[in-house]
Amino acid sequence: MAEAKRALRAEPLRSVAGGAEPGTPELDRLIHERVRLAIVSALAVNPSLAFNELKDMLALTDGNLSVHARKLEEAGYVECTKTFEGRVPRTEFRLTDPGRRALGRYLDHMEAIIQAVRDS
Repeated sequence: MAEAKRALRAEPLRSVAGGAEPGTPELDRLIHERVRLAIVSALAVNPSLAFNELKDMLALTDGNLSVHARKLEEAGYVECTKTFEGRVPRTEFRLTDPGRRALGRYLDHMEAIIQAVRDS
């Protein structure tokens, strides 16, 4: 009996989380990954960040930041600009408008999940 009650309470969460009902949006898996969420969150509150600033802020390796930033760039969520300061290369990232909208949708989705859990 207790298991049946738990299953009923979990039903709204499955609906909110996506996939349970036709037309229910799925969670944006690209942003949901921990490092990529950290990147877009950092860029959401900063107009732009240099590669080393972002790497230090998030305590990432060069390779880790490069791989995740490239995925976000390929999705159109992040823009990468490469310039030179003298002879030193400088890579700078900024969140694009589609990236900002995707983050907003992701946050709305997570808030809906939290609310469904609180209401159950």
